[in-house]
Amino acid sequence: MRSPRLPSLLGLLLVPGLGLASEKTTYGLNEYARLDEIDLEVAAKLDTGAITASLSARDIKRFKRNGESWVRFYLAIDEAHQHPIERPLARISRIKRRAGDYDPDAGKHYTARPVIALNVCMGKAMRRIEVNLTDRSAFQYPLLVGSEALKRFDALVDPASKYTAGKPACGPDVSIAE
Repeated sequence: MRSPRLPSLLGLLLVPGLGLASEKTTYGLNEYARLDEIDLEVAAKLDTGAITASLSARDIKRFKRNGESWVRFYLAIDEAHQHPIERPLARISRIKRRAGDYDPDAGKHYTARPVIALNVCMGKAMRRIEVNLTDRSAFQYPLLVGSEALKRFDALVDPASKYTAGKPACGPDVSIAE
């Protein structure tokens, strides 16, 4: 004989899950993103299969400033970005190489990439995320937003949609969620 309490208990267990889903923002596979500190708005690809975010950069050089580690780079987006950008170095990430990128002679399964922290606005949400620097000029989107950054945005990604958040609309009074 079935207990009449079972359906009620199951219903109560599901309600909190519905509450969590309603707090998340749905983004499309591609979104516009504004990178505050470097005064740049770009189209980004949201990729739940990637862990980190990546920004297209070239001529990446690490250096010291007042005893701190910094990085200087140029955006590898188009000809309009000819001035160097300098940012404090957050860390160095180890990115797993793809099968076609593996060099058996060098024996390296990972590549080291400098990581910087940037304030990124998508829709009306501003978050501080870590972004590794690599040349993405062969790709359609200069910014890839991976799962760690998507968590910070409380994002749900609908791969059937694009640009659902619209143009970045973070005003000067928007607080940055850490």
